[in-house]
Amino acid sequence: MESVGEMKCIKNLTYLSDYADDLIVDPRNFEWMREANCPVVADITHSLQQPAGKKLEGGGVASGGLRELIPCIARTAVAVGVDGIFMEVHNDPLNAPVDGPTQWPLRHLEELLEELVTIGRVSKGKQQFKIDLTPYRD
Repeated sequence: MESVGEMKCIKNLTYLSDYADDLIVDPRNFEWMREANCPVVADITHSLQQPAGKKLEGGGVASGGLRELIPCIARTAVAVGVDGIFMEVHNDPLNAPVDGPTQWPLRHLEELLEELVTIGRVSKGKQQFKIDLTPYRD
């Protein structure tokens, strides 16, 4: 999302690759998106949807999802230094009107966010590593 008039932007990564019926989050893309000099936001829950979906009674389709991987993808994104995360949260995910299979239970939100804040504080994900390629000698 970019606002050209104010020269402000946010880069959002939901997923990069669509392989068969699976979305693939590639952490390298967080680093590459940072090159645009915009805040990078990881869309955690949508990246775990199963896009093939299942047919609903009465027509239409619904996406499945991998809710159990939300902490894994969120930890990865925060560790590599994203500026923010997007997550869909619901008090009753099994009865959520949309995206239920990838809704994070509200009862577990505080615990997960506390962990992500801790990871963000200790991670050096936003720092460029200076690689010295000269021969190493003791």
